[in-house]
Amino acid sequence: MPGKKVLTIKIKIMTDRVKKLWPELEWINNADLREKVAATWELALQQSVLTTKDLETIPFTLLCGPDLKVSFMAHKRCVVHVAKESGEKMNAFFKEDLPVNMDVLIAGAILADVGKLLEYELKDGKSVQGKYGKYLRHPFSGVSLAEKCGVPPEVCHIIATHAGEGDMVKRTTEAYVVHHSDFMTFEPFRDRLKF
Repeated sequence: MPGKKVLTIKIKIMTDRVKKLWPELEWINNADLREKVAATWELALQQSVLTTKDLETIPFTLLCGPDLKVSFMAHKRCVVHVAKESGEKMNAFFKEDLPVNMDVLIAGAILADVGKLLEYELKDGKSVQGKYGKYLRHPFSGVSLAEKCGVPPEVCHIIATHAGEGDMVKRTTEAYVVHHSDFMTFEPFRDRLKF
């Protein structure tokens, strides 16, 4: 934005813990964007009470009851894989009629829930929504973290619009893909017809 100074946080990029957590970062061809996405995850981990080990064990959502066993990272990585394959198929079938920027798509999918690291806390070994999260849900805190690391607006848009909050604005093609990839791997846990 003209006249506005942007604070960019400089973090040791691509730490081992972020590389291990997100091997899918290598799918982002633009090295600068890849580093900014990694820096956002590193910043979130620095500010969070959650560890990378916690992310492998805590449920991915608090909205499906206490018996949900699918971990945060299992869900997140599934969303990224579904989004990537969807974008590739859309580019193959629709070509220039509905182009998907794969770097933006993958970066947005990886960052969509990064704000949950600030939204969630651990209480008696269980993840709960903390005080911060009661005021600011993860789409808002995720955008804040990403902007501090210099993530471009087209990726921040995906973070902001991937959840229900995004139903109030127009989404980019990449944001639609991430939104639907996220919800198709969430809603069946919450609302599917069971026999």
